[in-house]
Amino acid sequence: MVLSILREYCCMARYFYIITRAASPGCVRQIPIPYSIIMLKKIVAVLLSSFTAVTLAAVPLGSQSVLVVEDATGKVLLEKNANNQVPIASLTKLMTAMVVLDARLDMDEKIEIDRADVDTLKHSASRVPVGAEISRGDVLQLALMSSDNRAAASLARTFPGGPAAFRLAVRQKIRTLGLTQTVIEEPTGLSPHNVSTATDLIKMASAASAYPEIRRITTDTKDIINIKGRKVEYHNTNRLVGAKGWDVGLSKTGYTEEAGRCLIMRFKSGGKNNTLVLLNAGASSVRQMDAVKIRRLIAGPDEQPKVLKASAKTKKKAVKQSKRVRRAM
Repeated sequence: MVLSILREYCCMARYFYIITRAASPGCVRQIPIPYSIIMLKKIVAVLLSSFTAVTLAAVPLGSQSVLVVEDATGKVLLEKNANNQVPIASLTKLMTAMVVLDARLDMDEKIEIDRADVDTLKHSASRVPVGAEISRGDVLQLALMSSDNRAAASLARTFPGGPAAFRLAVRQKIRTLGLTQTVIEEPTGLSPHNVSTATDLIKMASAASAYPEIRRITTDTKDIINIKGRKVEYHNTNRLVGAKGWDVGLSKTGYTEEAGRCLIMRFKSGGKNNTLVLLNAGASSVRQMDAVKIRRLIAGPDEQPKVLKASAKTKKKAVKQSKRVRRAM
């Protein structure tokens, strides 16, 4: 395409020169110059678009929906299928945590894990046994950091007014946050009917980041909790939390067969805070590599964020039962 424009430029420049000589014999005027400028601008534009196409092809992400924004300005740094409404799996638990914290419940109150909290939909595993009595604060820790489904279910079950009141509170929170493409029917994310878009989830992440408890819990690398007289160690489901070179301010992973591997994460890169949403990656390794690629790409070699487009390809607790291990600052 560039060559064809160059040929057109040469032909047209020669045409204008000939007409000028014929109209004014012996007088050479620089009439072709304005057209030259126009044509050169056209060539530069095509060259830039060509380089852009190379850049786009160089960002192959495995996640099917992607959105990355600069927190301070809301500027979109990278986008791919950001408005596709899809299942969100355990990203749901950020909403569960916000609704529970909004209710200002006693975080030291003991909650007994009940058989009603057991997952009968996906039959997912849990390291929180039925009958265990755990403080609500530690239950919240398990739901967010370790993404435990029984823990999340018990938070909704023990919500004032029960599960029905919890669902009403969730709907109200969704309206308050302006999440027009978000539907959440239950607290764990196991239901494929819990759906949203990357665009809405950026808003949800921003709201969740306003809660110190959520920021703290989701950036703990691990925790030791007393379960039926035994000290049990639980880990963060996001391996990037605490990893060398990563400054993570908020994190939540998710997975179901319908949702694929998902991630919400707020991180610092190039001296600025950014939030990413990755939805429906094929594997945990794909999700993690997408996050790594995104951090590198938006920072660039000079640590200045670049605007890119993804390729279509691809508070302290009052009663502390355990020692928490924080992420490296």
